[in-house]
Amino acid sequence: MKIGLYASMFGKGVNPLPDIESFIDLAYEERLDVIDLRSDVGFSDHDSTYLLDTKMSCLNKGLAIGYLATTGHFVGTEEELQTKLDRIRTDLDIAVKLGAPMVRVFCGETPEDAAAGKREIECFQEACDEAAQRGIAVGLQNHPCTGDGVVRLMEQVDRSNFTFILDTGQWVGSPGRHAGEAQPGHDIYQYMEQTAKYACHVRAKFYKIDSGAEEWLDYPRIVDILKAADFNGTLGVVFEGKDINDCDDHDVLRRAAAQLRQLAG
Repeated sequence: MKIGLYASMFGKGVNPLPDIESFIDLAYEERLDVIDLRSDVGFSDHDSTYLLDTKMSCLNKGLAIGYLATTGHFVGTEEELQTKLDRIRTDLDIAVKLGAPMVRVFCGETPEDAAAGKREIECFQEACDEAAQRGIAVGLQNHPCTGDGVVRLMEQVDRSNFTFILDTGQWVGSPGRHAGEAQPGHDIYQYMEQTAKYACHVRAKFYKIDSGAEEWLDYPRIVDILKAADFNGTLGVVFEGKDINDCDDHDVLRRAAAQLRQLAG
């Protein structure tokens, strides 16, 4: 397994990491393998020169670009859906210029209305078809979803360039969505066991890690689930703890990467 870092800019503001360049530098300092980027955060602009400079910075520092995060959650009015698809088309072009092999598209809870569920599938298919024209994969993120919901999408979208980005902290009922408290009726580890076979990449969420080990999520158990599924992709650190850690953002990310490296090694 590779260890990576998501340039999220979700930190708490103490010694902040304000742009993607600062995340790239930190990933290089920590000798990580992969950097994941988000199209609407941290970029100075999206012109070709800047994107090439960013690509070359990653290349020269030995960092593969794992994915470019874009929008998703295809539920809403037709106008809203078309706006999201337009945004994905734009971000696919950015991904091509960066050399990113995949864009991240998140889902949401499974629509209760059958017509809305059918339209959701069609939108994912359209996103995949647009991506295929550019030689790009589409990675589904469970944000938030259940195991059954992910399986439904993986089976029904039915596109060869559709894959899964497993987010450890964005399941329905996850403690990461409820201030550290897991919600009854939702076994997020069972959801991970159910879907790990689809995963090509993992968004490894970290919330509380002052102690050097994540306290809201059981990473020894999660890594065992991934190993059982023969996962050989990237564990990308995603920090969403904000103000609940005493250490600064740099130390949070360093501690998270160190824990993953120890478990996955």
